[in-house]
Amino acid sequence: MSVHISFLPAPDKPFDVVGVGANSVDWVCVLPQFPRFDSKLPLKEVHQLGGGEVATALTVCRRFGLRAKYIGKVGNDPNGEFSRQDLRAEAIDINSLVEVDCRNQFAIILVDEKSGERTVLSHRPREIFFKDGELRREDICMGSLLHVDGTDQRAALRAAQWAREEGIPVTIDIDRVDTFTGELIRSVDFLITAGHFPSDYLGISDRDKAIQTLSEEIGGFLCCTLGSEGAVVSYMGQLLRFPAYPVNAVDTTGAGDVFRGAFIYALFQRWPLEQIIRFANAVAGLSCERIGARGGIPTLDEVVGFMERQLYL
Repeated sequence: MSVHISFLPAPDKPFDVVGVGANSVDWVCVLPQFPRFDSKLPLKEVHQLGGGEVATALTVCRRFGLRAKYIGKVGNDPNGEFSRQDLRAEAIDINSLVEVDCRNQFAIILVDEKSGERTVLSHRPREIFFKDGELRREDICMGSLLHVDGTDQRAALRAAQWAREEGIPVTIDIDRVDTFTGELIRSVDFLITAGHFPSDYLGISDRDKAIQTLSEEIGGFLCCTLGSEGAVVSYMGQLLRFPAYPVNAVDTTGAGDVFRGAFIYALFQRWPLEQIIRFANAVAGLSCERIGARGGIPTLDEVVGFMERQLYL
């Protein structure tokens, strides 16, 4: 029996998706192997690419045809200008983007050439976080859906509360525990976390038990992304597992962010739960076959063809 998700996008909005959260400039460094202490390695490749949880998810939504607006901050350095131009090139609305006097968020990402697994070294200055009074309710509520991440949890909580008061469903991408985490995850409709988050938040080492416990605690939809293991969903009292598709991974950077963007797009298609998660798994998996968070986003035609081929393998 197909499981259908209850999803009611807010009507008559200028955007399908408004996102509040991180943008980043990723310096992706491909290495022949992960470095040891006190060693030297040649760089096989170096790429300057756009990244950040919400910015990447919105890029997926926009490329798949949804109207997207980004709310966040950029620094007044070359990385900030790169991030601004990258978002503009994707036709994402950036009229609520604020420039501040600091470095932009950036990351040095070390990618193991053999496995495609990566290690992220990131820098996010405090000036990038929103201060009291800087967020505007009218901007937050311009979309049929709001997507936030767990980077600036105080701002995400305020945005989610405003959206819920306006009848706007909220999705979240979260992977770390902070001061506002408990209140924040109760203020969203679709909680999507990294696989380790339920255990980190609850202090329960058994992953399945932690997922079930967290789902009961929030009383709603919970999806955990598990990398090469795929994803697991707890919804309406059911624990459902969705294996990952086999891919030739060269870089796993941003795969989780891409999954969230694909999930949002699939929500708007009103597909059954199984189709939504399998689609998101396919998009995220294919993104790992290319370098970078946004550089690896496949086209819709590529995703459809890939999923059709998997049926006959």
